[in-house]
Amino acid sequence: MKRRLDLWMIIVGLLFLLTVESKMPDLYKVLGVDRNASQREIQKAFHKLSLQYHPDKNKNKGAQEKFAEINNAYDILSDEQKRKNYDLYGDEKGNPGFNAGDPGDHGGYSYFTSGGPGQSGFSFKPGGWKNAGGQGGSKSFSFSFGGPSSSRQSSFGFGVDDIFSNFFGSDGGEGNHFGGFSSSGKSQYGSRGSSKSILAVNSQLYRKEIVDKGITWLLLSHVSNLQGIQHYESVIEEVASSLQGALKVGSINCESDASFCKELGVYPRRAPRVFVYSYKLSESGSLVEYTGDLDLKSMKSFVIDYLPRFSKRVNLGYLDVNSENAGNLPKVMLLSTKKDTPVIWRALSGLYRKRFVFYDAEVHDISSVKKLGVDALPAIVGWLSNGEKHILKSGISVKDLKSAIQELSGLLDNFEKKSKKAAAAKKEHTESWDKQVKLLTGSNFDDICGEKIPVCIVGAFRSSKAKDKLEKILQSVSQKSLLRRSMVSTSRDSVSYALLDAAKQQQFLNALDKSGFKPSDKLLLAYKPKRGTYAVLQGEVTEEEAERFISSVLNGDVQFAKTRQKPSVK
Repeated sequence: MKRRLDLWMIIVGLLFLLTVESKMPDLYKVLGVDRNASQREIQKAFHKLSLQYHPDKNKNKGAQEKFAEINNAYDILSDEQKRKNYDLYGDEKGNPGFNAGDPGDHGGYSYFTSGGPGQSGFSFKPGGWKNAGGQGGSKSFSFSFGGPSSSRQSSFGFGVDDIFSNFFGSDGGEGNHFGGFSSSGKSQYGSRGSSKSILAVNSQLYRKEIVDKGITWLLLSHVSNLQGIQHYESVIEEVASSLQGALKVGSINCESDASFCKELGVYPRRAPRVFVYSYKLSESGSLVEYTGDLDLKSMKSFVIDYLPRFSKRVNLGYLDVNSENAGNLPKVMLLSTKKDTPVIWRALSGLYRKRFVFYDAEVHDISSVKKLGVDALPAIVGWLSNGEKHILKSGISVKDLKSAIQELSGLLDNFEKKSKKAAAAKKEHTESWDKQVKLLTGSNFDDICGEKIPVCIVGAFRSSKAKDKLEKILQSVSQKSLLRRSMVSTSRDSVSYALLDAAKQQQFLNALDKSGFKPSDKLLLAYKPKRGTYAVLQGEVTEEEAERFISSVLNGDVQFAKTRQKPSVK
């Protein structure tokens, strides 16, 4: 009886082996690639076949099953670890299977061994063996069926009931699963997760890395049970690869983050959806859905159309860069032979839109731009915030989009630093000029001693030595915090300070007093333009006396006299 049972088990095992081998396709043959194919070749093959057998395009009988088979093959071969396991064991999980070793090697054979009382074992040995234990450097795999008291579980992780189910059908209505396929022909692993090269995007990352960052994003929204997601990912990856540096890609899982997807309005329907986060329609980014054909050429064309357009196309013949109001931002202009703004410049205009003003112009004749100092095209000309012109680079050569954007980004970063230094120097010069005590002239008289100024402090000199002394005193007094606090507390407007060349502007002093204060080599006086009154410091003009005098003037402790007439200078 035991021998008959063992014989029956041998027959069942052989039938099982034949069934499994017949249901396990060669994944490389499914995609039509060589076993040594690169990931790029695998991706291209998958892209081509998925387009051919996609259920939305191919209504022929068996197309859907073929599409599922293609997806399963790509799922395994596009993952290096799964591919390695498949190549070694015939199973992407790394479990020894019947197709271990080279699928083309048919030199293996099967044998049964006794598994002890009540058990029988079945072994498969590819390419030869030294003993039933599989030792000696060759691979051998086995499973055993337990006796009546066992759980009837094989070393492969499936019970003997699964074998009967494979032949006669499952009483539970579930198809047999082995080698990655169920009896329905679909992958037992379902849709695989997002590609490792596509960044998973959640609400936090979206707001931190995407919103208003100036770079275009291609976003895929999906849920896990949608068919064809690998094809979408494949096309998106190819588009991203061709536009590296100008484009980033992300994947939004609307199954795990449904509220975020609904907030954005990107929740998928019957298939994944593709969106571009673009700045084409406004200076702030917005999502635009891609509804074209799912192929590289169409999607890439769409993305390029929605790259940033912050660079102003100009005509060199009518351009006056320095006349355009750009605040304190530096300006940069690309000169090229292109009829439209190049992709590289559009990408940079988005990344640096808050730091530069961008221009670009089409140039047909290099002689027309030699006045700018350009001797080769393409070229980038820049203007610092102070209007100073620089040639950032001429004769630009581009290896690829990514490296070109990196190189030109470095140029812009350095030019921005230079512009900031120039702006700081200009500000320092302006502040220094503002702190200087100016010489009273006809052109600045109203600004310094006009009727809008409550008090005008004037130091009159008749020699260069007296001028230097008065200038030093007034500079010191005008900047002291004590007097600034006094001015704030006693006057709503600032006090102005000026020097007067009495030898050339004697009419100013004559308008105050008939004598014109001619005996004095230096003189310090306070003039109230609106009231037409004045007061003069009596005694030696020193810094200490000047401080006391001006403080008394502001506090109303000095007696003012009426001028003879309204003073002026020429």
